[in-house]
Amino acid sequence: QRLGWLGLSAVVVVVVIVTISLLAPWLAPKSHLYGELGDQFAPPNFNYLLGADENGRDILSRLIFGSRTSLLGPLSVILIALIIGVPLAIASAWKGGLPDMIIGRFLDLIFCFPPVLTAALIVTLLNHRGLVPAVVAVGIAYIPWTARITRSAALRERFLPYITVCEVQGFSAFSICVRHMLPNLSRLIVAQSTIAFGHALVDIAALSFLGLAIQSPNPDWGLMVGSTGSIARGEYGQAVFAGILIIITVAAFSIIGNRISEDERN
Repeated sequence: QRLGWLGLSAVVVVVVIVTISLLAPWLAPKSHLYGELGDQFAPPNFNYLLGADENGRDILSRLIFGSRTSLLGPLSVILIALIIGVPLAIASAWKGGLPDMIIGRFLDLIFCFPPVLTAALIVTLLNHRGLVPAVVAVGIAYIPWTARITRSAALRERFLPYITVCEVQGFSAFSICVRHMLPNLSRLIVAQSTIAFGHALVDIAALSFLGLAIQSPNPDWGLMVGSTGSIARGEYGQAVFAGILIIITVAAFSIIGNRISEDERN
């Protein structure tokens, strides 16, 4: 199915942002960690295209380098959720009965809590802040979301004729699930993971905003949105720019995920 102009625009946005993150050391005009105190809150000019923050650091350079953690964090979250959630969901759907009920109730229990709340609780209990603890915490919170969607689709596949044929031919359960069922679920998994990427980006940014993920002076879009030093002085530049980038990126991934999902249904 054709992406349409909106879907194509979303793909272009994602490609541009990913390219910027990969080429950050060559694209950033200045240091993203250090600045000149004499240039605090410098307005946009030829030296600072988007201005400077409360520490005299170039906002444009921090936005460029901030794209790295803002993309790497959600990607790691989705990988954790997929690696644990998908096998758990397929095994649950295949076995059925008591194992399926136990796994389902456990996932429902975790699913009751919002991902940000669950992640904030885990990070607080671990008493360790940074990208890795935040990613692990949000990844755990996303496992039920991934598993529930995959399980529902796997239950529909479980009793289709091609599965019965494979069982009659003597294929093992593992072989059937990996070689036949999983490929048929892959489009749905990719679509939902693409949409979840946007949600994970917001959740990681929210944890950084709360001071529970990326720590200064490392750049991150969520951390820049919560730049209290600048906001207290009435300087909203970096918060606005970072917020716009978050919105654009989340919207792009959501549009792509919805297009893939529509294609899968058709």
